[in-house]
Amino acid sequence: KIRLIEKKDNAAIADIIRLVMTEFKAVGCGYSINDSEVDDMYTAYASERFAFYVVELNGRVLGCGGFGPLTGAEQDTCELRKMYFKSELRGFGVGTKLLNRCLDEAAKVGFRHCYLETMDTMEQAQRLYGKYGFKYLDTPMGDTGHSSCGTWMAREL
Repeated sequence: KIRLIEKKDNAAIADIIRLVMTEFKAVGCGYSINDSEVDDMYTAYASERFAFYVVELNGRVLGCGGFGPLTGAEQDTCELRKMYFKSELRGFGVGTKLLNRCLDEAAKVGFRHCYLETMDTMEQAQRLYGKYGFKYLDTPMGDTGHSSCGTWMAREL
């Protein structure tokens, strides 16, 4: 089940973000694991033109992802943010469903472009993004603060 985040999901989402980022050795300066919003994703995504979703299976939150305006970019560009899944949920097409939901909803609220940052080691995620029209960029866009992410991609909505 994919649904909008609720306040009660904050702790589970923070745990997922920290677990997956640590799994991929994305800790330290320049990674989203250090973003102030990690402990209160519900409030961080409660604004207009933001949305954050959780993936729930048998009452357990096992994944997440969302979008919001890309800081430091044109108003028609959003950023796909914090799309992470516990290992037990990977490989079953859930990423595809969540990605489609994010892209559809971002277009509905007026975004025309979607940008994302990921890690070189997140090959499965990169394959998914490429399958859905994301193209590699030579340089980052906007001002995410995630200077340690070395892979940047974007697509039109």
